[in-house]
Amino acid sequence: MGSKNFSDIKGRSKKMITLETKLEMINIYEEGMRIVNLASTYGSNQSTIGKIIKNKEAIQASKPSKGMTALASGVTSINDKMERLLLLWIKEKKISGDTLTQSVISHKVSAIFADLMEAQRDGGHKGTPRV
Repeated sequence: MGSKNFSDIKGRSKKMITLETKLEMINIYEEGMRIVNLASTYGSNQSTIGKIIKNKEAIQASKPSKGMTALASGVTSINDKMERLLLLWIKEKKISGDTLTQSVISHKVSAIFADLMEAQRDGGHKGTPRV
């Protein structure tokens, strides 16, 4: 159905609802289906569906990287932009034949993040940081 099982610290099984399923739930809700009916359809708690509906703007605005099925909680737009810029930079380096080590990538992550934070403090007037 659109969920993945994993165990939490106490060993209980939890269901993680994929981003695709959350978007589907939001669309069905906006078409008029009630939260109670969504909960029974997807086998989830009503409070879970309510939280998804409450956070629909953030969920709809998220654009996870290719291959991602779910967003980790607490992922901000800065983290998302940083990830996209880093992936672009890595592709450019691979095309040019450069060797990438973990320390080089870590340094680049720090630089991109610092540039994004500075751009946010400046009110976004600086634009997208250099890759």
